[in-house]
Order: sequence, then C-alpha cells, then structure tokens
Amino acid sequence: MNRKLRIGTRGSLLALTQSELISAGLKARYAGLSITVVKITTSGDKVTNAPLAKIGGKGLFIKEIEEALLAGQVDLAVHSMKDVPTDVAPGLTIAAVTERETPYDVLISRQGETLDALPKGAQVGTSSLRRQAQLLHYRPDLTVVPLRGNVDTRLRKLINEGLDAIVVAGAGISRLGLQDQIAQVLPPEISLPAIGQGALGLEIRREDHTTHALVEPLNHRPTQLAVTAERAFLKRLGGGCQVPIAAYGHLHNGRLHLMGLVVWPDGTGVVRGEITGRVEEAETLGTALAEDLLSQGADRILEELKQVVLRPPAAP
Repeated sequence: MNRKLRIGTRGSLLALTQSELISAGLKARYAGLSITVVKITTSGDKVTNAPLAKIGGKGLFIKEIEEALLAGQVDLAVHSMKDVPTDVAPGLTIAAVTERETPYDVLISRQGETLDALPKGAQVGTSSLRRQAQLLHYRPDLTVVPLRGNVDTRLRKLINEGLDAIVVAGAGISRLGLQDQIAQVLPPEISLPAIGQGALGLEIRREDHTTHALVEPLNHRPTQLAVTAERAFLKRLGGGCQVPIAAYGHLHNGRLHLMGLVVWPDGTGVVRGEITGRVEEAETLGTALAEDLLSQGADRILEELKQVVLRPPAAP
C-alpha cells in the first residue's frame, strides 16, 4: 500500500499516546501506509481555569478537530468517546470504536489512601460534575475541588495545590503507564463511569469510503455495542457535561447489561437503574433505561438543573 493518512488529535501527552496506538495498529495491518499526526489545539485546551460545565461541555475538545476534518486538513480524528457529543457533526461519522481500556474512575491519593481511608473533609480534585456528585453521595464530608488540565497537570496539582487525592479516568492512567500511582479503582457502585469512558472513537468524513475501509478492522463490536447503548441513554436524557449522568454497558453471556444513573450535583439525590437485553437492541436498551430513570424521578432532577446555574464547590 502506498497511501498517506493524516490523523488529527489534541496535543496532550495522552491524546498523542492514543493516536500513536491507532497509528501502530494501522501500520501493523497495512505495510507502506504513511501516517502523519497533526496536533490541533481545541477550545477545551485553551480554557483551563473554568469547569467544563461553565464553558460549554466536552464537545469543546473536538470542535476544532472536526472542523479540520470537514476542511480536508486531516483524514481521521482520534477521540476519547466520552468527549464525543451524542450528535456527531453533519458530514462526519464515527467509523470505528476501539476495544475498551478500563472504563472505571480511579483514585490517586497523596499518601496512597483509599477513598474510605481519606480523612474527614479531605480535599479531592476532579474535573467533572459526574464524579463530584457521586463522590459527595458516597462521602458527603469531602471537599471537592474543581480540577482541570491534562493528566500530568492534574498529577502535579495533587502535590502543588495541597490536595489529598484526585479522581481521574483509569484508561488515561493505564495508557500512560502510570498504574503504579493508582490507590484504588473505584467500583461502579461508588463512581459509575462517563458515557463512552475508556473507548476511542475514530471519526472520518462520512463520504470518505477509503479511510472507512482502512479503520473498520479496528472496530471492536462488543465495545461499540456497549457505547451505543450508553450514548442512547444519554441522548434520551438530553444531558451532557452540565448534568451528572453516568452509564456503563458491557456484554455478559451474549447479552448486553447496562447500568445508568442521574444524580444531583451535591450528591443528595440519585436515581439509578439497570437493564439487560439482546445485543442487537443496544440503542433501544439505552433509551428504555433512560425512560425508566425518568419515571423514577430523574425528570425532576433534570428539570431543576435547567433552572439553576451549576456552581461546583470553589477551591478553598
């Protein structure tokens, strides 16, 4: 093969590592394929001093990359699926979803303590309302501090800003080879993951059939089905970064199991549920679970959140 492929990605160490994983996978399949990684600075990278919920949500991490795709400046974008809005930009499509790395959140603490062992009132840094809400639901005594930045930046802030611990996605820690810093993998009963967490999405121009054929072998169907259910759940609830919504799906004995929840930002109210069904009905299962939670009272949480300005706890 004598083909050139341009991969668009954010410039963080994790984003570049993830793009290199995809590049290596493609080169292993196609001898002679030439790949260039193009670094693109996104709006989410430029504004690091405000919570995502305040500046427009996770779509800010892919907007400029999608614009480069549409303009023909790159051929393929590598995204963390948790950053991809449920409605993909017109003219683009997710051509493949890679096999999931660990979907769970992890706790990294200054002294290696687990969540239960942290002292009363401990300061825990996190970047998301979803994590904040679930942490406070489990331990209302904690002081949750908004924490933005790349993984390496957050690890530095753990020390430099006097935090007791931080909570981040385990997938990023694993891909960067930093597993030895994990004090605890948080089970879904404590911190249910973000929609799509741990999976990578390969986005292309919808009509670019050549690139589609190149990346399609990297698609991992079990992960794709699980993420499809999670994204259908999120879409029905109409949520995003501004609303603490979580879901995690996985295949077990040939069937798809999906857990989901909606929680008030301060952790005082939570609605959760589970559903299991045929893998072919992934999208239907996600929508059905959302309907179940709405009937349990999630609709009231979502409606109230529309009426208030979300204010994550300020750093002391």
